[in-house]
Amino acid sequence: MKLPVTAYGESGSPVVVMHGLFGSGRNWMTAARRLASAHRVYAFDLRNHGSSPHTGTMSYPEMAQDVFETITGLGVGPVGLVGHSMGGKTAMLTALRHPEVVERLVVVDAAPVTYPPAFVEYARAMRNADLSNVQRRADVDAQLVDAVDSPGTRAFLLQNLILDDQGARWKPNLPVIEAALPAISGWPEDEEGSYDGPTLFVYGGKSDYVQQDHRDVIKRYFPQVQYAEIAEAGHWVHAERLDDFLAAVTPFLA
Repeated sequence: MKLPVTAYGESGSPVVVMHGLFGSGRNWMTAARRLASAHRVYAFDLRNHGSSPHTGTMSYPEMAQDVFETITGLGVGPVGLVGHSMGGKTAMLTALRHPEVVERLVVVDAAPVTYPPAFVEYARAMRNADLSNVQRRADVDAQLVDAVDSPGTRAFLLQNLILDDQGARWKPNLPVIEAALPAISGWPEDEEGSYDGPTLFVYGGKSDYVQQDHRDVIKRYFPQVQYAEIAEAGHWVHAERLDDFLAAVTPFLA
């Protein structure tokens, strides 16, 4: 399946950026515009997110195939492939299975491991919100408070709410995402092989998604791995500490 793409920049080597769970290509807009001074940047909406079609299933092999088909359809490969969280796992699997379209790889705060299932309560709270008489985002924000205590996280989730003359509705395919969360938290454990291209793992110093004991499995899949810790960042590295993130990533993508 070919994914919706937003392009930034007029010239330079191609870079693809991919969002995490409950995100969209728009999450990368500020970073993409900065990177576009030296690159042609393409922000993808992964399946069941953003403007992508709603599909009945959602696994990393399917998402990696989507990315491969979209890069091939654009005719721009091989690319610098950058992915955050769920997008980072998708980027890893794309590089492992389709190395011919990946010139170099940047994984942002994710590792090729299975994490404890997370975000189920977020998906459920969004899906169960009563949107029938909603006029403002604040009306839905109030309904999410019990399940999502962080105002910043609620604001992030509410970017997925459409409010127009047809009423209020969610952009992502919430039932399918909720059902797929165990697979999204996981990793295809039987995945073999390795990607031998240049690889950079960027992680937040205040996040626990990339740990020291993950490094052996990372090295097995990505033998050319380098690491960059953004000390003051949590999980949303490129949103929380954009200048520091770009200082690590820009020379690597050059």
